[in-house]
Amino acid sequence: MPQISQLAATWASQLFWLLLTFGFVYFFIGRGMAPKVQATVDQRDQTVADDLKAAEAARAAADAAEETWRGHENAAREAAQKKLAEARGKAAAATEKQLAKAGGEIDAKVAEAEARIAAAAQAAQGEIEAVAAEAAQDIVAKVSGAKVTAAEAQNAVKAAING
Repeated sequence: MPQISQLAATWASQLFWLLLTFGFVYFFIGRGMAPKVQATVDQRDQTVADDLKAAEAARAAADAAEETWRGHENAAREAAQKKLAEARGKAAAATEKQLAKAGGEIDAKVAEAEARIAAAAQAAQGEIEAVAAEAAQDIVAKVSGAKVTAAEAQNAVKAAING
């Protein structure tokens, strides 16, 4: 094969061009472009690190502000609970006072009504006794024909009712 026989004649030339090409690529890319790319990457990393530090500082400030806010909120809640308890106490005292006053008025009205009922019952008892005495007089007069006095009829009715 003629290609293999030419290999020995062109080998040195190909090796020269290979080394020249790799040298050119090494100096152009390795020494020229790679440091610029690395500087850009380093700058980006530094920017990200600075942003992370700023975010961490902002988070710490937000946590401190939240803690302060929670302290104020808890203090306000405690104050509101205290005022609510005071208002409930005042309302309960006022309600107790009104209930006591109303209870006294109701007790007075009940006592008055019981007195009126007792008086009415007493009056009714007297009228019932008077009617019963008259009826007893009439019944005795019609049944036996005997005459009974009003006092005797009343005594008999009282004895029958009480007895």
